[in-house]
Amino acid sequence: MSNAVGGASALAAELGAEFSTEFKAEFSAWHQAFKLLFEAQLAAHLPPILADAPPRLAEAISYAVQQGGKRIRPMLVMLGGHGADGAPLLPEPATLNQSPLWPAAIAVELIHGYSLIHDDLPSMDNDDLRRGKPTVHRAFDEATAILAGDALQSLAFGLLSDAQKLTDATRLAWVRLLSEGASRMVFGQHMDTTPATRAPTTAELSQMHQLKTGALLHAALMMGAVTKPSAVQAALAAFIRPLGLAFQIQDDILDATGSIEQLGKTPGKDAADHKASYVTVLGLDTARRHLHTTMTEAVQALAPLGQSADALRACAEFVLTRDH
Repeated sequence: MSNAVGGASALAAELGAEFSTEFKAEFSAWHQAFKLLFEAQLAAHLPPILADAPPRLAEAISYAVQQGGKRIRPMLVMLGGHGADGAPLLPEPATLNQSPLWPAAIAVELIHGYSLIHDDLPSMDNDDLRRGKPTVHRAFDEATAILAGDALQSLAFGLLSDAQKLTDATRLAWVRLLSEGASRMVFGQHMDTTPATRAPTTAELSQMHQLKTGALLHAALMMGAVTKPSAVQAALAAFIRPLGLAFQIQDDILDATGSIEQLGKTPGKDAADHKASYVTVLGLDTARRHLHTTMTEAVQALAPLGQSADALRACAEFVLTRDH
């Protein structure tokens, strides 16, 4: 067990989950079933939107977004739209295929895919591996990678505008949330790549991570919840803000403690590139303490939602204990 995973497991136990071991196992099985459903939906949605693309560009786009992954952002879309009174704690896989939320779930993952393509470029993180395979600019070429990322942005918003079985107000809310999330993600990425003249403060680190990572997670959850009552939306927003920060802190910890086999990408990049992260700026132990604080804040924010938020509590623990 890696240091990151061991520390996270101890932290998860300390936080004290409010649901049973059986439900944790149920959530894990549901997550695996959801990922299979998502891959099928993605495979069905891609060919029509890529029909007019040049073959090599279409191949690069498919290569980028069909390599699997945790699919946390589309999962958050679905969980944000679930939880009505009397509903099961987790959406039934059999009914998910008919969900009107799939365009939002796929669109947010297309934006995430574009961000990973550009993040790996030589002018950014200059990485050769992503999910254990050559990055898009290595598998194809740099120009094709840039254009594949550009195309994924517009394709995502095209999916939203063409979504069926929805009101115009819902489509407009989706576009607003995703455009805000994508823009703020870029703002955070710019902060991350701008050479620093001094070590950032904890507040500055938090701001950068909230933008770079948290903004798209926030967009995903709130896109699913656009028709929920305002009180529910407020609780979800209060939950996802610290969760997004915790997600990036765990990424920083894994970069410092993980292996290339575990992560599917080059570890130790933050330190090697002299980039600001919670670990490089504050040290591993302090980074773990910040992870504890933010995860506690996230779980406590769900208290007003009671048992209906158990799936999100399990999702939070998944973020905390993931090893890649």
